[in-house]
This record gives sequence, structure tokens and C-alpha cells, in this order.
Amino acid sequence: MATARTVLVTGGNRGIGYAIAEEFLAKGHRVAITARSGEGPAGSLTVRADVTDYASIDAAFTEIETAYGPVEVVVANAGITKDTLLMRMSDEDFTSVIDTNLSGAFRVVKRASKGMLKARFGRIVLISSVVGLYGSAGQVNYSSSKSGLVGLARSVTRELGARGITANVVAPGFIETDMTAALPEAQQAEYKRSIPAGRFASPGEVARVVSWIAGDDASYISGAVIPVDGGMGMGH
Repeated sequence: MATARTVLVTGGNRGIGYAIAEEFLAKGHRVAITARSGEGPAGSLTVRADVTDYASIDAAFTEIETAYGPVEVVVANAGITKDTLLMRMSDEDFTSVIDTNLSGAFRVVKRASKGMLKARFGRIVLISSVVGLYGSAGQVNYSSSKSGLVGLARSVTRELGARGITANVVAPGFIETDMTAALPEAQQAEYKRSIPAGRFASPGEVARVVSWIAGDDASYISGAVIPVDGGMGMGH
């Protein structure tokens, strides 16, 4: 059994975040999730927080630290989309997605780094997307926010790498969630044709990569972008 850690997953109330929280619980870790609504999986501590508000993040960390001790692994997963074509995209459509997906990750990582520096140990995992490097029509805001996470992880690696802290990016492709299930059959088939693996991933396939990169076996990997996309983006 690997060392039991205190793990925080932001946006852990559904989809990939929920699956990540479940995976860490199954491996025997102490798991907390933040959510604006809903609950994490059974056995996790659910804390209300809004990643667009630093005071709210600070309070959430304090609550988790009181219950479980300092956060050793943080998975920045909370994210939103406001898809529309560039010509129709408002300033608010753009800035609100950046503020949640990119600035939100910055706020969470900044607060997590305090305890990690003290402990001289930390695992930071940022959940990006294949479109962060691949691009996607109608997702200028989302793609920019997910691409920005790469620069965040690599700069954090250069700043904190000598203190036993790693920062990596996991970039999922199409995942079987409520969102993809709601797509028309023809559209799903078209997407699958663009994926060399010919299928969508299960949330668990992403979760297992996240738990590995946060684990003891990946201690010498930092600043990496790990695609979990069936070969769709191939890391680009």
C-alpha cells in the first residue's frame, strides 16, 4: 500500500472529478472535494467552495486541514464551458471561463503550496483537455483556459521542484459522461471516427492516470502533459 495522503479534488461532485475522488478513496487516501452544489462519493468530505473566490478557497482548505491535516495532493478539476463562435463570444463568456478554469486553478495551487512547502512534499495535478493544445472551433475561451494550465504547471515545477513538489497536467479527450451521452448518435459516431482508439474513455480511465501521476511511482515526473485521449491529440 502506498502512503495514505490527504487529497483534495476540486469539482469532485460529478463526472471526472467524482471518479478521481472515488479512485483515491479506493486506494486508501483521505479525500476531500470542493463543490458549489452536490456531494462527493461516500467516504469523502464535501466542502462548499467557489474557485473564483480566494477567501472561499482559503476557508475550504482550513476546513480540510482541521479534519484531515495538510493537503498533500491537489487535483484542480473544477471547470465550466460557455461555447460559442468567436464572433458571438462576449467578454463575459471569455473572462468567466478563464476565471474559473485557469485563475481558479491558480488560486487552489497557491493556497495548497503553503502546506506543501512546509512539508517539502506535494503533488499538483491540473485537469486540462485535449482541446487545450489541439484547439476546438467554438471553444476559444475553454481552449485558452485549458492551454494556460500547461504554463502554470511548468512554471510551478521550476519554482517548487526542488522542494519535493511536482506539478503535472492530465489532458482527457472524449469521456463517457452525461454530456457525451446526450449527444445525437450520429455526432457521437463522428467524434469516434476522429479518435484512433475508436471509443470514448470511461471516467475511471482518467482517474487511474491521475492517481498514478500523484503517487510515489511518478515522483520524478513534473511539468508533463499526459494525454488520455485514445490517440486523438497525441499530446499536441
